[in-house]
Amino acid sequence: MQVRKARLQDATNIYELVNSLSHDGTLLRRAFAEICENVRDFTIAETEAGVFLGCGALHLYGPHLAEVRSIVVRPEAKSHGVGGNILKVLLEEAEDHGIGCVCLFTRIPDFFFRYGFREVEDRTALPDKIFKDCQNCPRLYRCDEVAMARGQVPKVSILGPRLEAEQLVRLTV
Repeated sequence: MQVRKARLQDATNIYELVNSLSHDGTLLRRAFAEICENVRDFTIAETEAGVFLGCGALHLYGPHLAEVRSIVVRPEAKSHGVGGNILKVLLEEAEDHGIGCVCLFTRIPDFFFRYGFREVEDRTALPDKIFKDCQNCPRLYRCDEVAMARGQVPKVSILGPRLEAEQLVRLTV
């Protein structure tokens, strides 16, 4: 198995796999155009022969926060370390960018506990995530996902009301 950054040619596989889990609300449905626009966020796993196994994305909010998103593995590849390998590469990428906190929302927290994530009791502590995605989610007022973070939850936000962007820039310079 090899894990690598996605290329535009991978967009169809990503689109089909992510949306295969959107009918039951496991993942938010993504438009093909959205996958294409954000393909550089994605990392994929494939066999040595080039067979697509799974994907995950690292969305950067700023120097204070990144989010692991759309991490999914084809059913026949589960329990073979594919998801863990994708997650490790995404966490290395966040580290390369100097990101202090990586967050995610999941229904399978036990998987992420093994990689240093912990539950965030108050999801409003992650306003960038809330403002980016939760407003468009059909489960907005009945969310059953667990908010998780790895690293120190930031005291700043660029999308939410916590801090203005110019104040954030002063903090990071």
